[in-house]
Amino acid sequence: MAGQIICRGKNVWLVRIYLGRDESGKRIYLNKTIHGPRKAAQAWLNQRLTERDAGVAVKPAQQTLNEYLDRWLETAAKPKVLPKTLLGYRNLLDCHIRPALGARPLGKISPLEVQQAFQTMQEKGLSARTIEYARMILKQAFRQAIQWRLLTFNPCDGVPIPRRERREMQALSPEQARRFLAVARGTRHGALFELALTTGLRPSEYLALKWEDIDFERGTLSVVRSLDAEPGGGYRLEETKTRNSRRVVKLLPGVLSALVEHRQAQQRQREEAGERWKEQGFVFTNELGGPLERHNLAHRHLRKILEEAGLPQIRLYDLRHTAATLALSAGVPVKVVSEMLGHSSVALTLDVYSHVLPHMQEDAARRMAALLEDSGGEEAPKRHTIGTQPVKIPKRNVM
Repeated sequence: MAGQIICRGKNVWLVRIYLGRDESGKRIYLNKTIHGPRKAAQAWLNQRLTERDAGVAVKPAQQTLNEYLDRWLETAAKPKVLPKTLLGYRNLLDCHIRPALGARPLGKISPLEVQQAFQTMQEKGLSARTIEYARMILKQAFRQAIQWRLLTFNPCDGVPIPRRERREMQALSPEQARRFLAVARGTRHGALFELALTTGLRPSEYLALKWEDIDFERGTLSVVRSLDAEPGGGYRLEETKTRNSRRVVKLLPGVLSALVEHRQAQQRQREEAGERWKEQGFVFTNELGGPLERHNLAHRHLRKILEEAGLPQIRLYDLRHTAATLALSAGVPVKVVSEMLGHSSVALTLDVYSHVLPHMQEDAARRMAALLEDSGGEEAPKRHTIGTQPVKIPKRNVM
């Protein structure tokens, strides 16, 4: 039964459309009362049936956005994203989206209401990046609602957000990097900082390194996991987020030597700790064998090294930027640097480190000029400068 038109009085018609069954097996109908001639009811029925057959929602969702988001997070988002990412979704939705739109019926949310929610976030002082992330999450949720035939359009489409201002990147110069390493090598975490500055690993990646990931014979390390802090304490080890993040990185000889010395020092520390040591295989550990805490590493150790070296305060993540900048400045191909960093594409590397490209292009231009001007010992022909001397173009013989 596609649809029914039932007379309910003079020029009053009840139009009923069968939509299927719910989770309990109960039949679901869309009922609509039409006032006017029968042909008006028939026209409405035909339009709704056409929409249904085309996969478009014919019944606005009556559930609230809160109810829908609960289902979406559990059935659609949870199987696809990492627990850390899912937690970020929940926190952002709970803090900023649900208070503004959660009580509204899903099928009645308008682009203007979404825009107002983002405007409220901006007025609270939230960054453009946070608002952009909120729109991405909400847009995904609405897109799934369309696929589930709960919505006919995405309320996020066409909704503008504040322009995201890129945070200025901080990277040490070659001379600053040498001063940094000179001080860091004399500290307990010297091997960690030397590895971070020369490989460009993310903090979550080198904090998750285990001795089994390092091949001393080949001089490489494998990036296969990341370490993230749990809310309320503790940590979580997970596989790298993307395929490109899972990679093999070549180590400098000096870094290999530092790691050998670090392993020997760790063995002595293990013996001193005795039964209190909890062996977990980490390369960089605290006093009892557990993984290092990122906040403490940055504020207790990195800050002290920078102060002693007379350098500006930078973040742990800026050591990654320094490694990339130094490699590009040294003439390492962008493709190789992109693979070292675990970027998803060379285009991303070019975009993030575009400030290095002019210097690379200048060096490339000098090399190209030197190659073309090399006459193999013969005197290079004099060149005319357009604008200062006339340029004579020899006549060509026509056969």
